[in-house]
Amino acid sequence: MTKSRKYTEGRIFNSLFSLAAPIIFANILQTAYQLIDTFWLGRLGADAVAAVSISFPLLFLVLSLGSGLTLAGTVLVSQYFGAEDQKKVDFNSSQTMSLIFFVALALSGFSYFAAAPLMQLIGAGPEIFQDAVDYFQVSSLGFVFLFMFFSFQSLMRGIGNVMLPVYIVLFTVLLNLILDPLFIYGYGPVPGFGVAGAAVASVITQALSAVIGLFILFRGKSGIKIHFNQMKPHLFTLRRIFNLGLPASVEQSTRALGMTFMVILVTGFGSEVVAAYGIGARILSFIIIPALGLAIATTSLVGQNIGAIKIKRAEKVATLSSQVAFFGLTGMGILMFLFAEPLTAFFIPNDPDVIEDASLFIMIMAPSFGLLGVQQVLNGVFNGAGFTKASMLISILNLWIIRFPLAFLLSHKTHLGAEGIWWSFPISNAIAALAAFIYFKQGYWKLRLFRKRN
Repeated sequence: MTKSRKYTEGRIFNSLFSLAAPIIFANILQTAYQLIDTFWLGRLGADAVAAVSISFPLLFLVLSLGSGLTLAGTVLVSQYFGAEDQKKVDFNSSQTMSLIFFVALALSGFSYFAAAPLMQLIGAGPEIFQDAVDYFQVSSLGFVFLFMFFSFQSLMRGIGNVMLPVYIVLFTVLLNLILDPLFIYGYGPVPGFGVAGAAVASVITQALSAVIGLFILFRGKSGIKIHFNQMKPHLFTLRRIFNLGLPASVEQSTRALGMTFMVILVTGFGSEVVAAYGIGARILSFIIIPALGLAIATTSLVGQNIGAIKIKRAEKVATLSSQVAFFGLTGMGILMFLFAEPLTAFFIPNDPDVIEDASLFIMIMAPSFGLLGVQQVLNGVFNGAGFTKASMLISILNLWIIRFPLAFLLSHKTHLGAEGIWWSFPISNAIAALAAFIYFKQGYWKLRLFRKRN
C-alpha cells in the first residue's frame, strides 16, 4: 500500500511532478464515467443521452456546493502534516469526514425530492422528463458515497499519498464498464432500468469506493487514522473547515452556473453556433484537466511547506508551478491552434459551417490556455496558504464580472455576433491571470502567515 510523503525537502520539480501526474490521471479516469455512460446510453437512442445531458449541469452544481468543502481537508491536513503534528492531522481528518457526511446527506435528500421541479425549471421536454427525473433521483442517492470518497481523496492528497485514490478510481471505472450495460439493459435475474440504470451502476461503484476509502482511514496504515470519538462536532474546527471550504464551494458552483449561462447566451445564435460552442467546450475541458491537476498538487505542496514554516520554499513552488502551467499549456494551445480544423472535423466531420465556427473558436481561445493555467495554479497557491476567498474572488472575476458580460456586449452590441462570445474567453483568462499574479506578487498571503507564526 502506498505511503504518505513529505514534500518540504528535495527538488521542487520532482515533488510537483510526482504529485500532479497521478492527480491528472485520476481526473482523466473520473471523466471516463461520463464517456462510458454516454456510450451505453447512446444505444438506447438520442432521448436517453439528452435526459442525462440535461441533468448533468444540475448534478454538477449540487456536487460543487458540497465538494468544495473537501478542499478544507487538503489545506488543513497538508499544513499539519508539514508541521509533523500527526494528532492534529488525524483529528482534523475525523472532523472533515463527519461534516462532509452530514452535508452530503442534506444535499442528497434535497436533490431527491426536488428532482421533478428542477427538471421542469430547466425545461426538460415531455419525451425526456421522466428519464431525467429518474436519473437525477438515483444519482442523488449516491451523493453520500461520492462525497465520502472525495473527502478521502482530498485527505490523502494533503499528506502526499496520491496514488492510493488513483488505484481505487481505476478499479471503479473498470467495474462501471461492466455494470453499466447490466443495469441499463438487464441480464438474467437483473432487471433493466434504462436510463436510470447508468445511475444505479454509478451509485454502486461510488459506494464501493467510499467503503474502501473509509476502511483505509479507520485502519490508519496510510498516513491518516480517523476515530469515531473524534467525529463529535468541534465548533472551532468546524468553523475553520467552513471558512476554508465555503469559498471553494462558491467558486466551483459559480463556475457551474457561469458555464450554464454561457450556454443560454449561445443558444440565441442557432444550432450551428451551439454545436461549435460544444466542441470548443470539450477542448477547454481537456485543458482544464492538467491545469486543475497542477493546481491541486500546488495546494498540497504549498500547504505542507507552510506547515513546516518554509515560506520561501512555498513561494518557489508557486513560481515553478506557474511556469510549468504557462509554458506547458501554451504549448498545447499552439498545437490546438495549428490543428483546429482537423480537431473540429473529428467531432463533426460532415458539417463545414460548424467546422468553420468551431475552428475559429478554438483558434481565438487556444493561445490563452497558458494564462488559464497560471490563474488555476495561483488559485492553488492561495488555497494551500488558506486564502480560499482569494481564489473564489478571482474565479468570480473571470466568469461573472468579465467573461459573461463581455460575451453579451461583444455578441449583441458589436458587429462580431457569435464571434464576440469566442473573444470573451481569452480576454477574461488574461485579466484573471493578471489579477492573480498581482495579488501573488504583493505577498499579502506571506505577510499574514509571518504574522501568525511570530
